[in-house]
Amino acid sequence: MPDSPDAELEIVHLLRAVTVELSLRTADFAARNGMHPTDVRALICLMDARREGTAMTAGRLGAELGLHSAGTTGLIDRLERLGHVRRVRDARDRRRVLIEIEERAVALGQSFFGPLIGRTVELLQGYDEQQLAAVKGFLGGVLGHARGAADTRDASDTPGSR
Repeated sequence: MPDSPDAELEIVHLLRAVTVELSLRTADFAARNGMHPTDVRALICLMDARREGTAMTAGRLGAELGLHSAGTTGLIDRLERLGHVRRVRDARDRRRVLIEIEERAVALGQSFFGPLIGRTVELLQGYDEQQLAAVKGFLGGVLGHARGAADTRDASDTPGSR
């Protein structure tokens, strides 16, 4: 149990501060590398898909980023010109085109975000399994609520929903 009713809000405010700071770092990285913050979000989606072993199509990438088809095509074209992604034919269905992240983009991100990731891992190594489970549960819950809020907002923005 928290020591005071304000403890929960203090954590919420810290989470907000972390979110703002990470957004600033992302914008800085994007600007330094001739990208838009949405380009960085796309690269993160592609790295996550690769780590999970799932294929990424332009349609799926656009859906994850909340972009329409033309916007997604422009984003992929831009990242391809920068050498960060490539389009490849799906080996199982040659009609399907997959979007893959280039190692160059991974290395670029690692050179910028690697120190922060390393320090974050070091910080987490000071926690026991129960504490790590609590942190993971909390962050997973916040993510779920944030995604749910976005889904609710999206549904209320559709024509005829008001």
